[in-house]
Amino acid sequence: MTQTIMGIKIDNRNENVPKVQNLFTEYGCIINTRLGLHEAHNLCSPQGLILLEVIEEKNQEVDRFEAKLNSIEGVVVKKMVF
Repeated sequence: MTQTIMGIKIDNRNENVPKVQNLFTEYGCIINTRLGLHEAHNLCSPQGLILLEVIEEKNQEVDRFEAKLNSIEGVVVKKMVF
């Protein structure tokens, strides 16, 4: 079984996080683990990084999810498959 990790970099957090969160809700059934990272010294950093472990058996859904995230200006997704 493959495991897929998605790294999601979000610029302009104040504007983009609500859009990203809506997609997380829409595709919540394929998200197994979620980890948010931020700069510890700057809680209001304009950038954020989220790591997701997604259920790869539903890879068409994962591809649609990734495409929708990448369509948001200021959001970049990178994927690692093990």
